Amino acid sequence: MSNSDTPWEPPIAGSEAEHLVGALDRLRTTFRWKADDLDAAGLHTSVGASTLTLGRLLKHLALVEEHTFGTKLDGTPPGAPWDTADWEADPDWEFTSAAADTPEQLYALWDGAVEKSRARLRAALAAGGLDQPAHIAWPDGRHASLRRLLCDLIEEYGRHTGHADLLRESVDGLAGEDPPPGWQARSGRFRLNG
Repeated sequence: MSNSDTPWEPPIAGSEAEHLVGALDRLRTTFRWKADDLDAAGLHTSVGASTLTLGRLLKHLALVEEHTFGTKLDGTPPGAPWDTADWEADPDWEFTSAAADTPEQLYALWDGAVEKSRARLRAALAAGGLDQPAHIAWPDGRHASLRRLLCDLIEEYGRHTGHADLLRESVDGLAGEDPPPGWQARSGRFRLNG
């Protein structure tokens, strides 16, 4: 099996940045595989007492992408739809509002956020590498590094890809650790390593 069959695999031997970006893209791809090609009923299926759904996760992770490689990285305020949400009235707006979104809207939102994040991350790595300080600062004035932002996003995807495993299996039985060789998204415009 060649890497062209599994382009989401991180490099076997690469730089620290290549490994971190590779790990993130593998998790993004696995998450997107778990959420792919579902109708509204599939995207809004929950398990047990939890209200978490794949649709809610798509919208939440789109927000996290925007926040991480926009607001936290360089101070860019979030754009639509985040800038019109009433966060005071509903601090979990990205989760609760997802129920009213169509599959096309959810896939487009997440796919677009990942595309934008990838471009922002490539530009930031080219401009200053992993050690560069990000815009976000702690109360004592210390700034997080780009490395920290990247590691935090890997952690976020690790957590939610585990949730996606359970949710997708409950929808139609799809199970597995990685997409099958040659997998391509059927819904939306997600591109591997785009």
